[in-house]
Order: sequence, then structure tokens, then C-alpha cells
Amino acid sequence: MAPAQREPKVVVLGGGSWGTTVASICARRGPTLQWVRSEETANDINEKHRNTKYLGDEVALSPTLQATTDFSEAADCADVIVMGVPSHGFRGVLEQLAKELRPWVPVVSLVKGLEQGTNMRMSQVVDEVLPGHPAGILAGPNIAREVAEGYAAAAVLAMPDQHLASNLASLFRTQRFRTYTTDDVVGVEMAGALKNVYAIAVGMGYSLGIGENTRAMVMARAVAEMSKLGVAMGGHRDTFAGLAGIGDLIVTCTSQRSRNRHVGEQLGSGKTIEEIISAMNQVAEGVKAASVIMEFAAEYGISMPIAREVDSVINHGSTVEDAYRGLAAEKPGHEVYGSGF
Repeated sequence: MAPAQREPKVVVLGGGSWGTTVASICARRGPTLQWVRSEETANDINEKHRNTKYLGDEVALSPTLQATTDFSEAADCADVIVMGVPSHGFRGVLEQLAKELRPWVPVVSLVKGLEQGTNMRMSQVVDEVLPGHPAGILAGPNIAREVAEGYAAAAVLAMPDQHLASNLASLFRTQRFRTYTTDDVVGVEMAGALKNVYAIAVGMGYSLGIGENTRAMVMARAVAEMSKLGVAMGGHRDTFAGLAGIGDLIVTCTSQRSRNRHVGEQLGSGKTIEEIISAMNQVAEGVKAASVIMEFAAEYGISMPIAREVDSVINHGSTVEDAYRGLAAEKPGHEVYGSGF
């Protein structure tokens, strides 16, 4: 009779809403430890099974989830690392992790963004800082608060090795949270970064009072844009028609809990990007991704009018009205092979 195998220990790094939600999901499946910076948040999780700061007082977390502020404790016991740290802090946490983590431990990113300065996807940052550690991403239409409240949802786990993805997926799978798998890490990461930029565009439209048909048009053309760039960078076209693509795009563009849609709406109300960001207690990755996406568009020779207009508003002084006038001026061509809006 084969000896019983030890259950893998999942360590989630980051104390935000989505990191906490994923940590609670994993804790329902097996031993899970969450590293957070704040002693107050750690105590809230350990004693009250809450993350009041990011998920409110009504959301109950798994009673088996444990939290710590001791980074070494978290790194030393990890069989799987889940990175819930925003893109701007991602590399710094990995560099700290490199001093402590055992070889070959898989690293799963929750970040739907790109690193400014290097234009790297998060798996590329992992490959650079933690060579030899399998790196992937968990992504999909996942508004954290809804998932934490127990509403049914789904995500896709992308890892370079499909066998590894299949094994890891069970750690994130519950009766109400369906986890699919793929080996298209590039496609899932790019879909996650791109949809945030398009959610800002739709949010700007909400502030202008555009109609439902207009919103649907912008979202449909956004899928065309993101697919073209994603495929050019090595992603699979089918990925952009799946959970990480259309699925996440829909919820990020339409949910009132969407941070990136909120940014677009606030831009439309006349606030500056600096005012909007300073008033938020969580990160809207689309703000930082917009300029990187335009660099990619130039590098690959792809016309991306929606992303261009979002970047113009965020980084180059255009108004929301200018953005939608710019889109309206685009001449429609072939729906699939055309280069315009």
C-alpha cells in the first residue's frame, strides 16, 4: 500500500481583495497560508475570518485560512506560491522570495497587468528573478467580492506544462469556483492586461451617457483589438474568446465593482488620473498598462484605436469627449481583417 501523500501547502502573497479571496478558496481545499504586510489585516483574518479593509465585514473567509506578516515563515513552507501583489510591486516581492524559496516551487500570478519599464508579463518577471520555477497565471471573470460571497464563477489556470496545470487546478477548484486549464500563458496574461484598458474606455462611455448598443460595439471591437495583439505576441486566438478574454472583458466593462471601469467613469466626470488613483485603496492595472500596450502596438505594427484613445486620455491630456470623437472618426472596414475601429 502506497504511503499517504502530504497535501501541498499553498502560500498566497498579498492581502488585497482578490488575493484574500483566492487564499480562502485554497484553504477550503487544503493547507493555506496568506502573507500580508499589515498586522491588523493578519489579526482580522486569523481571529475573525475577515479581511474588513478590502472585502468588508460581511464576507466570511474559510476558517482554516491562516495569515502571517512573517515573510520568511511564508516562503519557507510554500509548495505553491500564489502572487497577489500588484505589478508595480511584483518584482520586489519576487526578489525577496528568491532568497528564501526552495527550487522548482510553481509560481501562479493573479496579476492582470504588465511591468512598466521592462514591458514584461508577470511570468517573464518570474522567469528572470526565479529561474527554474514554473510560472503561470490564474485569470477569468472574477470580481473578488462576488466570488468571496459564494456566487458561482470560473477561471482558467495557464501554466507552460499542461500536466502541471491539471495538477495545480484542483487546489483552486470548489463546487462554486470552476477552474479550467490551458498552456497558453502568453494569451491569458495579455488578455488580462488588455481587458483592463478597454474597461477604462467603456467606463468613459458610461460617463458620456452612451447607449447599450454603443457599449456593445466598443466591447466587440475591443475583442478584435486584443486578439490581434495577443496572437502577434504568441497567444492563441481561442484564448481571447474564452474566460480570460471575452469573459473577463464583459465583467470588467459592466460591473459597478470594476476598478478600471470606475477609473473611466471618473475621468469622464472631469477628475485627473492622479486624483482618481489617490482616492482608490486598490490598484487599477489598466492605468499603467495603457502606455505599455501602445508600445507593443507600435512594435508589432498593429492599429489599436481604442487602446490609443485610452492612452491619450490617461497620458497625453486628451478628454473623454476627444476619445470618443477619435473612435467615431475611424472608417469601418472588414470586420475581421480590417485595421480600424
